[in-house]
Amino acid sequence: MSTVTAPAPSSDGVNNPPPAVVASGRTVLGFVATRRVVEIILTVILGIGGGLLLFGSNFGLNMVHTQLTAQDITFPVKGSAALSPAEFPDLQRYAGQKVDTGPKAKAYANGFIRRHLAAIDGGKTYSQVSTLSQADPTNATLTADVATLFKGETLRGLLLYAWGWSVVSTIALYAAIGALIGFVIMLGVTIGDFVADPKIAAHHISPS
Repeated sequence: MSTVTAPAPSSDGVNNPPPAVVASGRTVLGFVATRRVVEIILTVILGIGGGLLLFGSNFGLNMVHTQLTAQDITFPVKGSAALSPAEFPDLQRYAGQKVDTGPKAKAYANGFIRRHLAAIDGGKTYSQVSTLSQADPTNATLTADVATLFKGETLRGLLLYAWGWSVVSTIALYAAIGALIGFVIMLGVTIGDFVADPKIAAHHISPS
């Protein structure tokens, strides 16, 4: 009858775990270490990215507000002939208000300035009127219209730039909120794994 010979003890009298167990333990440790590195990197990226986006958004919105406030532009008061409901129905909600935000700047540029400019020389652009004025330099009306269109289009363009930056800054604000929420989640996951991983690793490494 054949017998099964027990594994010989090591020289120090302790039975070493089989090679398969050792390899499995190393695999678990490698996975845990890699996951921790990835989690830490993601947490740092989300934290720094969210902070930078929040800073950029706050800077952009404050700059738009400060620059617009310095211009001291105000919508005509409600009920005035300059803001008649028939001609400016979309601007009634802004009546009497300061142009100090991106949406108000867009409303003033497109709803107020553009309508006034469209009434000059049949709605011709600055470039078109300027060409006519150069062909007839003694025409005082055309010269005055060129100056008016230039000033109006310049102000309108600046207001639309302010509105554009306010949109970009608002998008950055939403992105910052999303990144910071992700940062909080990843921070919780990372801390939780640092607590749980040693127990999981010990369970897989310990020979049965």
